[in-house]
Amino acid sequence: MEFNFLLRMVVAGLCGAFIGFERKNRMKEAGIRTHFVVALGLALMMIISKYGFQDQIGWSNLGLDPSRIAAQVVSGVGFLGAGMIFMQRQTVKGLTTAAGIWATAGIGMAIGAGMYWVGAGTTVFVLFAQKLLHGRFHWLAAPKSDQMTIRFDNEPGNINQILERLKEKNITILSFHAENDANDPSEIILEIFIKIPGAVTIEQLLPIIQELSSVRSVEVG
Repeated sequence: MEFNFLLRMVVAGLCGAFIGFERKNRMKEAGIRTHFVVALGLALMMIISKYGFQDQIGWSNLGLDPSRIAAQVVSGVGFLGAGMIFMQRQTVKGLTTAAGIWATAGIGMAIGAGMYWVGAGTTVFVLFAQKLLHGRFHWLAAPKSDQMTIRFDNEPGNINQILERLKEKNITILSFHAENDANDPSEIILEIFIKIPGAVTIEQLLPIIQELSSVRSVEVG
């Protein structure tokens, strides 16, 4: 019986590692080791929840709830996933990775409960969905935020010209700050935070700004 339990944990760990490998290839916060340990640990918790108290079944005045540990684990994994979420340049990062940790926990629990096909099938479905949806459909891509530093000639109307050019391309301006270059009074430095639609890349945006005659240089990040 315990060999079967070990097999469940191995299968759960492998399923988690597959999901972690996909996340690692996209340079996300949680990779192979994190997903492997989450799936393995959750399979162990599920096995304990189902079978860890069988030696107490014959005790008098004893009531057992096999789902109790599993329910608490689902709540606890939420804290682990929350640690993957953070703000960067006024955009929330890590939501997909956090959801992946939560889904991996469910896969580990399913396999720990002996539902091999459900756990393995969910793993394949998660990997397929990530591969299919990531960057394949532009209308599904989330907006991205970034910072640009633009140096341009200190002439009237140049700032408005740059801002209008961005708005023409549906670029949302979150904030901006402009000041004269201390070393070159003829130049203005514009630091601007923008939100870019998912279908637009920063590589597509740079030529739009650089083609303005007043712009001297553009830096991103």
